[in-house]
Amino acid sequence: MKIICISDTHNKHEKLILPGGDCIVHAGDFTEAGTKKETMNFLEWFSSTPYKHKILIAGNHDFYLQKKSYELNQLIPTNIHYLEDSGVTIGQVNFWGSPYTPGDTSWAFTKDRGKPISKHWDKIPKNTNVLITHSPPFGILDELDNKTMIGCKNLAERISELNITHHIFGHVHNDYGTVKTERTTYINSSSLDKTYRLINPPIAVKHR
Repeated sequence: MKIICISDTHNKHEKLILPGGDCIVHAGDFTEAGTKKETMNFLEWFSSTPYKHKILIAGNHDFYLQKKSYELNQLIPTNIHYLEDSGVTIGQVNFWGSPYTPGDTSWAFTKDRGKPISKHWDKIPKNTNVLITHSPPFGILDELDNKTMIGCKNLAERISELNITHHIFGHVHNDYGTVKTERTTYINSSSLDKTYRLINPPIAVKHR
């Protein structure tokens, strides 16, 4: 399965040049202000992308998706797998997605570090193959210009307990790219750089 990874498009999704693949994954922050109008524009575009499978999580800008309402459930197109502490199995690949980020809780889907956010990471099943979060784990593709690492230590601890093959995330625009360890390929798929320029191409990975 060829997976196309994007994230942090912040309303610039229509300018993306998308490569061919089987599945597209967006790791959150598809809006800027998190309005219904922005959300609907993105969902219409994402639904129309030429991939058999489409997986989406929210990010800390995506306020509209925090609303747990019947209307929201009806607005998400049926060909999009929207994951919020939930999973989907495609073929033999188990995907799990969570939108939560540690930090300032005035943002969407944001929790304090420690127990509040660990409650979400503890839900990640042991049989997960591909993990999708908005936040990076601490110490991996999470570095700001001043060398501060802002990833989640609690997430890194949970991943160390699992046998995940791919971890797709975004949030930190400064640290786009891929890192491979013995067990896991980590993908920071932020499409925009730190100045919000759309210069980072989608990252394609193959799941065996």
